[in-house]
Amino acid sequence: MLLAYIDEIGEPGAFISRDHERFHTSPSFGYAGFVIEAECARGFGQRFTHEKRTLFASELVDHPNPGQWEKKGASMFRPTTAATHPQHLRVFSGLVKTMRSMRGMLFYYADEKPLGTPKQTNLDPAARETAAMQETLNRLCTYAERRGQNLLVMIDQINEKTRAERLPQMYGHIFRRSADRPEMKRIVEPPMHVDSVLSANIQFADWIAAATTRAIDNQLVRDSPYHWVPASWSHTMSGGFTHESKLHLWHRGVDDIHNSALFFKERPLYPIAAGHRISDGLPSATLRKIHAAAVRAEESQRKR
Repeated sequence: MLLAYIDEIGEPGAFISRDHERFHTSPSFGYAGFVIEAECARGFGQRFTHEKRTLFASELVDHPNPGQWEKKGASMFRPTTAATHPQHLRVFSGLVKTMRSMRGMLFYYADEKPLGTPKQTNLDPAARETAAMQETLNRLCTYAERRGQNLLVMIDQINEKTRAERLPQMYGHIFRRSADRPEMKRIVEPPMHVDSVLSANIQFADWIAAATTRAIDNQLVRDSPYHWVPASWSHTMSGGFTHESKLHLWHRGVDDIHNSALFFKERPLYPIAAGHRISDGLPSATLRKIHAAAVRAEESQRKR
């Protein structure tokens, strides 16, 4: 049996740019985490807990229940972390290596968002969440099929109303797809929601999702504040992701980004130019309008 622990990459809302006053949170949405054999899950959770308590010992001194204390990935990895808290990066890298030594694998799937307001992009956040989760399950099941093992997926707990809405959708997707895709029969149940306070492995999935979010930001945003990601993690992450891990790009002239390449120094969308780029002399808002117009023209042409 394989156990997959996943958490959200970014959030499902609209995105325009990092400097936009409202739509600036994340340029993609999806899920990331890790997959590990059931017999290794408990041992890794114990190692994670030990490393977390050691790293943040000063913050746990006065905590009434250290066993239920967690450090969110969003707080672990900030724009200045490489300079101000390099120990966070070292501990995370060490845990990734430990997980890999236990035959575990990292995983991610995310969709780049079209640039624009909710109205401009016809945004339906629930549909975006559903599509990303369905593709995540498809890819995790494909990995389980290649390994010849069944799969149980766990995700951080959400409110009961949202859980009740999502569960039938996931059941329906798994059963419908099972008719034509036998790998879907590898999943034992739709994703189970677990309180991260009570699960060390869900907490580590949150750290992985946060690290992956930073790597995606570095790939998709020209002037990303997470330029330190490749130098900090490219070696650690190399070869550590499932073959099915992917960042799906939106109407780009380059291929999607797969596996460990997400953490590499090379940025396919922003290759290092030998001379002066025409776009360097244009405001970012103008470039966004040009890109949006090109996408609309392409879609209009396809409909004819």
